[in-house]
Amino acid sequence: MPEAPSPRTRVRRHPERGVYDRAAVYAILDEALYCHVAFARRGHPFVLPTLHARVGDRLYLHGAPASAMLGTLAGGAEACVAATLVDGLVLARSAYHHSLNYRSAVVFGHARDVAERAEKLAALEALTDHVLPGRWRDLRPPTEAEVRSTRVLRLDLEEVSAKVRAGPPGDVPEDPDLEVWAGVVPVRQAFGLPEPAPDMAPRPLPPYLARLLEGRRA
Repeated sequence: MPEAPSPRTRVRRHPERGVYDRAAVYAILDEALYCHVAFARRGHPFVLPTLHARVGDRLYLHGAPASAMLGTLAGGAEACVAATLVDGLVLARSAYHHSLNYRSAVVFGHARDVAERAEKLAALEALTDHVLPGRWRDLRPPTEAEVRSTRVLRLDLEEVSAKVRAGPPGDVPEDPDLEVWAGVVPVRQAFGLPEPAPDMAPRPLPPYLARLLEGRRA
């Protein structure tokens, strides 16, 4: 069920594109390979790209213990996180009406350090498998030194919304008679052929990489 938008999450420009259903917002976060985190530090605004993973109503972020972003967020600063998926180039008959078909999620929340070891490992697994599902179980377990050298934050998704555009260009009524090509060019994420490490003996691709290639051929 959609929830009532907050004053900060209400979409005002093209309100018909606003989406306030958490399931829809979460689907965008889950599909996006990375996100951007906005926060204020020492009176200055910052926006940084980072990997993420969602588990329930929480978003996990990770990095070095010395990360200024993680330290600022753990210190109580509010975060605004955005993730965008571009689905198509919308080519109209005028530059003014060009656009993108997209799905964009914006969330606000506060973060805290993940200190409990089991949750930290679960978060690292979620972060790894968010990038490539199935990869974690193929890896050696992290050492205690590696766990200590990785800071993990849990950000509660307090306010969420999405904005979605889909469909053809919105040309003005006079423009369809122009001899200008108009329509939508779909945009899809694609992965290249895996390049094995030079020090690895020949071996078959693991199933999760084989699935990537199947998607590439599709």
